[in-house]
Amino acid sequence: MADMKINVNAVWDGGVTGNGTLKSEYLDTKIAIPTSLGGSGNGASPKEVLVSSVTTCYAATLTFVLASRSLPVAELTVNSEANISDSEFSIIHYPHIVLSEEATEEQIQSAQRATETADKGCDVGNILKKADVKIEVQGKVSVKR
Repeated sequence: MADMKINVNAVWDGGVTGNGTLKSEYLDTKIAIPTSLGGSGNGASPKEVLVSSVTTCYAATLTFVLASRSLPVAELTVNSEANISDSEFSIIHYPHIVLSEEATEEQIQSAQRATETADKGCDVGNILKKADVKIEVQGKVSVKR
């Protein structure tokens, strides 16, 4: 992992039922304590920010892997679902890679393998796995028709 310095600023107003903002160089979002914990719910919760972070990492890593394989990607989406309880924290990534219509069977298979390669290469996901967060990938590859 390359050395990085990241500055994040959180400003909070209004106590538990208030909300705040979270800002960095390219991020500017509202944050709040969830209503289930007595907060306003008027902003992203810390767990939403965490899951968003690992989804962003996975999507960027997958984009890099696909480009390094020179695959004809027409579209890429990643939906992630987190299940959080007192006994478990798990995340499932659902990447959908759409290859252009001239994609070969070999390229389709390479794109499918890329979904797992990206999981192994995502630094944020790897940090979470060390904290016993279970991360799974259920990828789909299709060809644009």
